[in-house]
Amino acid sequence: METLIANLKYAPVLIAALFVGHMFFKEVRKYHRQGAPWYKPYLTVPGIIVICALLAPLILWIVGK
Repeated sequence: METLIANLKYAPVLIAALFVGHMFFKEVRKYHRQGAPWYKPYLTVPGIIVICALLAPLILWIVGK
C-alpha cells in the first residue's frame, strides 16, 4: 500500500511532462514545416520549460556543492 501511494505521487509530474512534451513537439513540427531555424522551437514557452527541466539537475548539483 505504501508503494502504491508513493507511486501515485509521481502521476501529476508525469502528466505535466507529457503535456509540456506534447506542446513542445507541436511547436517543433510547426516550425519545421515553416522551414525556420532549428533553434526556433526552443524560444517558445514550451521550449524554455524543456530547457529549464534539462538544466535543473545541473543547477541543483552546482548549488548543492
